[in-house]
Amino acid sequence: MNWYLLTIKKYAVFQGRARRKEFWMFVLFNILFSFILGVVDALIGTYNWQSDTGLLSSIYSLFVILPNLAVTTRRLHDINRSGWWQLLYFIPIIGWLVLLYFFVSKGNIGANRFGEDPKQNNLNTPDQTTKLVV
Repeated sequence: MNWYLLTIKKYAVFQGRARRKEFWMFVLFNILFSFILGVVDALIGTYNWQSDTGLLSSIYSLFVILPNLAVTTRRLHDINRSGWWQLLYFIPIIGWLVLLYFFVSKGNIGANRFGEDPKQNNLNTPDQTTKLVV
């Protein structure tokens, strides 16, 4: 949950780099929250079965568009690629597979043209922050 909140705090930060853990935890919590909100939509009657959309889940989706673009850009930066590579989303199957490969790839060790290695700067991770407080 801390990784998700870290990404939300960086709501529109497109500079820098994001570790695989930050990216995938954000993806995981997005899927989880979307599912829960879809169930809540169905229970309270705000789910439209014809269009397959719900009020709460649609509002949430709008809320996370920008942080999703930002964390994806930072994830691509971690492997020394421009955020423009996200345009591969528009190429079905092949583009998605290429992006999946990028997202699971290990980031560059040390600094690259987009910034310092986020693994070397451990004070910016939620795990380290929690350890410092405890």
